[in-house]
Amino acid sequence: MSIFLNSEYGRNRLTPKQILFDPVLFLAFGFGSGLVKKAPGTMGTVAAIPVYWLFAQTNNLFYGLLTIFVIVIGIWICGNAADKLGEHDFGGIVWDEIAGYLITMWLVLPTLQSMIIGFILFRFFDILKPWPIRWLDQYVQGGFGIMIDDVLAGIFAGTFLLLAVNYGWIS
Repeated sequence: MSIFLNSEYGRNRLTPKQILFDPVLFLAFGFGSGLVKKAPGTMGTVAAIPVYWLFAQTNNLFYGLLTIFVIVIGIWICGNAADKLGEHDFGGIVWDEIAGYLITMWLVLPTLQSMIIGFILFRFFDILKPWPIRWLDQYVQGGFGIMIDDVLAGIFAGTFLLLAVNYGWIS
């Protein structure tokens, strides 16, 4: 018995091996980070950090295009993964957290401080789910429903992060 992995996932009882070897599920589970028993969303956000770092090496326009691609393809990835798992918005599906963190970090420089505060802000809004995030999470279904609450949490977190940087509260 592992402290890190469940033996089966979703109503269709998929094994970690099935998830890791299925390209769609591998992506949906954030390169495997969503397989953890506790706080898969947080681990999915951790998995977003190297993706962010890679994207941050480009210019702002290309970063934005890559992030939009992650969001759009994420609707399909998350919907397909939910179908394979037999469960809508299963906790291990964390591609939406990756997209949300990328949105959070879109308009700021990649400093250690901004990455940590962006991480905290995104997790705060993703967990707390203030209106309208909670409403969207409850009432919008499919891959779009899985993605939209994290997209909006990323917009909220990114707005606060950008304000903090612009006002000089963080570097």
